[in-house]
Amino acid sequence: QVQFVESGGGLVQPGGSLRLSCAASGSIFNTRAMAWYRQDPGKQRKLLATISTAGMTNYADSVKGRFTISRDNAKNTVYLQMNTLKPEDTAVYYCNVQTNPLPWGQGTQVTVSS
Repeated sequence: QVQFVESGGGLVQPGGSLRLSCAASGSIFNTRAMAWYRQDPGKQRKLLATISTAGMTNYADSVKGRFTISRDNAKNTVYLQMNTLKPEDTAVYYCNVQTNPLPWGQGTQVTVSS
């Protein structure tokens, strides 16, 4: 069974940057489009960014131009580079496959505050 382990979150000031990582166990990583999601307290999880097996990317309007998703298939890892962070980016961030999500990991908390 595939498991996702997210890391790299933390407290950052507005305008700052963070790089999130997600290590995926299991053998499906190289055959699935991957995605980053986030969940605000009391709200549904939202899709932020996707990356195909070939590296094609798409972003939600709220993060376009600020966030960059990438993947390293040799390491079964997907990344999210987050720049120009805003307080409204505060959330728990998760990775998963793009369609028919598998069991979720614990996520990593990102807090943007001065």
